[in-house]
Amino acid sequence: MSDDGRGGRDADPHADGPLVTAGAPAGATEVAVVLLHGRGATADGIVRLAEPLYRHGVTIYAPGADRSRWYPDSFLAPVERNEPHLSSALRRVGTVVEAATAAVPPERVVVGGFSQGACVAAEFAARDPRRYGGVFVLGGGLVGPAVDPAEYEGSLAGTPVFVGRGDADGRVPAERARRTAEAFRRLDADVTERTYPGVGHEVTDDEFAFLGSLLEDLLASN
Repeated sequence: MSDDGRGGRDADPHADGPLVTAGAPAGATEVAVVLLHGRGATADGIVRLAEPLYRHGVTIYAPGADRSRWYPDSFLAPVERNEPHLSSALRRVGTVVEAATAAVPPERVVVGGFSQGACVAAEFAARDPRRYGGVFVLGGGLVGPAVDPAEYEGSLAGTPVFVGRGDADGRVPAERARRTAEAFRRLDADVTERTYPGVGHEVTDDEFAFLGSLLEDLLASN
């Protein structure tokens, strides 16, 4: 369906996208992970990629982006060049987080992703800060041509936040990863920032190990 720009899918392209779930069935959920894929990927693909995170009691919610992209331009471009897609992506994440909180409280919901999905996850958590189970930003950062940590208000109340980047990743400048971590610290997050020597735009075993430990801590605290 298309329209004249005043509403419908063109104004909210991700509203009716797919949602793939995996892991523990809803009735057995102890921890929920809202997982966002990158450009050109799919919800099914990132669910497969995330197999190292599977634990008993963990349910994964993976929404799919319209045309396999959350926004059309670089995350470093002026924000208006990525609208209405970016705002639609943030609304979609909010809807999925709300669905996850039907099973567990927000402090047991982890939000994160890779590449474009990492950027959307970072922007969502920074714009809607509260105590989450965790936030992870793998190969991404906050969106826009510059990041001013002072522009983000509120508190993540000690939420664990992981920001990971390879030093050979040509898509994510080191300064953007640093400023993203700084913004989360300003929002009262417990931030872990890691840079991996010789690694490009990819997810590392160390990142999976860190996230797995985070999930195990949440499960143990139930």
